[in-house]
Amino acid sequence: MRIAVLGTGMVGRTIAARAAELGHEVVVGTRDAAATRAGDWSDWAASHPQVGLAGYAEAAADAELVVNATSGDGSLPALTAAGEENLAGKVLLDIANPLDFSKGLPPTLSVLNDDSLGERIQRAFPRTRVVKALNTLTADLMAHPRQLADGDHSVFVSGDDAEAKKVVTELLTSFGHTDVIDLGDITTARGTEMLLPVWLRLYGRLGTADFNFKIVR
Repeated sequence: MRIAVLGTGMVGRTIAARAAELGHEVVVGTRDAAATRAGDWSDWAASHPQVGLAGYAEAAADAELVVNATSGDGSLPALTAAGEENLAGKVLLDIANPLDFSKGLPPTLSVLNDDSLGERIQRAFPRTRVVKALNTLTADLMAHPRQLADGDHSVFVSGDDAEAKKVVTELLTSFGHTDVIDLGDITTARGTEMLLPVWLRLYGRLGTADFNFKIVR
């Protein structure tokens, strides 16, 4: 597939590298490509020459699948910059979490209970097929799940479009995920986003991000 990964941080780079490794045509989208190249991007790009870099709109325009790997508070601005027409009809894998750092650490959630970031994105882009997934584990395990318990742990997908969830599930399976649970429509993203307070406290207690949830049934 032609995949646009919006976001140049750790999550974006990890997903982009893994997708490219699996043979997908990958472009990372950023707000300002020139400014990104002037930073530490060049060192990373030298090790991943198959991954392109472009502005948000350019990256999204030719993509079949768009990945939102931006920070939660930056998601809607980034997607707006990508362009409603460039996102229309496309599958959008939303990994972001609505973390609020305004009161220090650990962060709280800026959206919860009766709404979610995933839902806000779907409302803002009604012609885009939003699928929430991969927001409940650290970036390296998103891309390389088999390094922990040989992949014997769970991830979730939420979305209104069954075919879009199938596309995302196939991508996750290709990454090595062995238990992808379809929670239902996009409102179920509330549950996975609200796992973050538990995840953050486990991270603090365990002293490592190399863990995940497993649903035993």
